[in-house]
Amino acid sequence: MTGSPARTLTPSEFEWLTVRSYLTEHRYDLGVAAGENHPPGRRLAGTPLLAAPAWQPPAPVPLQDISLELTGAHPRPAADVQASTDVQASTPLLPERADGTRYCRYSEAMSELAAPLVFENRTTYRLTDADLTSRPPRLVFTTGRYFDGIDVGEAAAHEYAAERLGGPASGRRSVGPRSVGPRSVGPRSAGLRERFADPCDLRRRPANLAISTLTLRLDRRLGRARFLLHWRDPAKVGHAGGLYQVVPVGVFQPSGEAPWNRQHDFSLWRCMVREFAEELGGHLEDYASDSGPVDYGSWPFARQLTDALDRGQVRVWCLGLGTDPLTYATDLLTVAVIDSDLFDALFGENLERNAEGEILPAREFAAHVIDRTVTSEPVQAAGAALLRLAWQHRDTLGG
Repeated sequence: MTGSPARTLTPSEFEWLTVRSYLTEHRYDLGVAAGENHPPGRRLAGTPLLAAPAWQPPAPVPLQDISLELTGAHPRPAADVQASTDVQASTPLLPERADGTRYCRYSEAMSELAAPLVFENRTTYRLTDADLTSRPPRLVFTTGRYFDGIDVGEAAAHEYAAERLGGPASGRRSVGPRSVGPRSVGPRSAGLRERFADPCDLRRRPANLAISTLTLRLDRRLGRARFLLHWRDPAKVGHAGGLYQVVPVGVFQPSGEAPWNRQHDFSLWRCMVREFAEELGGHLEDYASDSGPVDYGSWPFARQLTDALDRGQVRVWCLGLGTDPLTYATDLLTVAVIDSDLFDALFGENLERNAEGEILPAREFAAHVIDRTVTSEPVQAAGAALLRLAWQHRDTLGG
């Protein structure tokens, strides 16, 4: 079983790993089923991704028009505290060790029993309020930790998987993986999922924001665009392993833990630049920012990409915000349209693998390709919504 340690497992650890393995193997179908538990009007662009009305701008928003606010310490929501208590009290979610002690957090169980290659509790910008329909569009943050989202979101996904599998969490006999399909409707959820009945309510849970970017390589001479997808290796990532996703994607967070990075890196564009460098440019995620802030102006890659943004060779838009119905992961949906000459100079034409998985061959940005991709392949909810919305707004995007 993937992620299992060499030592002898307790029965509850084995049970936990069984459900975790089932969650990993059936993550796509579980996400689709979880989405069907919500009204169609809450699902963005006909996909499982959930969105509040204020998260759905009527037209693409230029990235630079979004106002960001970083507040001080944010009080932990009462539901967040209660959720942690609920997880701790739930045997299927948090197993017991051989010495009789119980894992205190879902992230702790993941770290010891099923850790991906990179799994660090780094500082994040925690989203507390969002309105992309206001003037100006605004996002409000405080600081958080990466494991905050794991301890609620992945635990809620685990709970849903246990219900579907028919384990002790539901009291049902095992129904097997074939019961999980794109048209199935899940049973009434227990504990955590009841508590977060509205996954878009940012007051009730910690929300680490991921910036998910659909990258379009635009050939102006031919008037054609192509897009990239990324297969996320479950052995390397803590979220959405085994699914296809747009690329690049990264949690909105400082480049390092030193205090000067908190304000210096509080920029959607700077975060996107780092993700472009890591996921498409082959750069290492090591910015030496523990000894000083990243000098984006003298970093050749960042300078070239930012200069291209100023010249119009790169155009970046925000199409909305959404929450995954299974894991509550919250994604800012962005599109970067990059002129083909610049794209090839920055990233080359032989994109294959990166530290988080495999880059799939570029696909034509066309209605039939998008429809086939979204309906027939295991695309993460945020990626599916992005593709649908980008096609709807293709005239504005210039693709």
